[in-house]
Amino acid sequence: MAIHPEQQDYVDRLIEVVPDQHGVDVMQAKALAYRVRRLAHRLETEIKRELAPHGIELWELELLACLIRTKPDHRLSAGQLMAQLQLTSGAVTNRVRKLEASGCVTRDFDPDDRRSVLVTLTPAGETRANEVFAVKTEAEYALLSALPLTAQHQLNDDLRTVLLALEGPV
Repeated sequence: MAIHPEQQDYVDRLIEVVPDQHGVDVMQAKALAYRVRRLAHRLETEIKRELAPHGIELWELELLACLIRTKPDHRLSAGQLMAQLQLTSGAVTNRVRKLEASGCVTRDFDPDDRRSVLVTLTPAGETRANEVFAVKTEAEYALLSALPLTAQHQLNDDLRTVLLALEGPV
């Protein structure tokens, strides 16, 4: 289906010049993959820009959010943080160390398994995160409000289907 030139985005123009060796289905998947990556990049860039004046990085907020969701203790093992944040052990250790230095989290050995580290949100960490959650939410809303709410629901359902196929249910 041809799209009017004034309605084409970067991906449409890119796909036009890619050799069509694989058929329409494959090219649609390729276009979708490009758009998802571009949108993810734009979201991350804009959210980081909005958070910067508040002195918090996106990765800090994401790690603190993992702990806030873990009620009532606001505590996770380093392994659980690795899984939820999709990071390596070294990355989690580095990030937790930085948040510990700023007073947002504490690290303790698991009393049931001394090889495991438990990361606990401090009251100061919870306060810090809650102060800026709205900034992140408003930036996400602003970027995605170009889609009507019904389209957002449909896209959420469709992307959930793909993620469930790739990752399985939680």
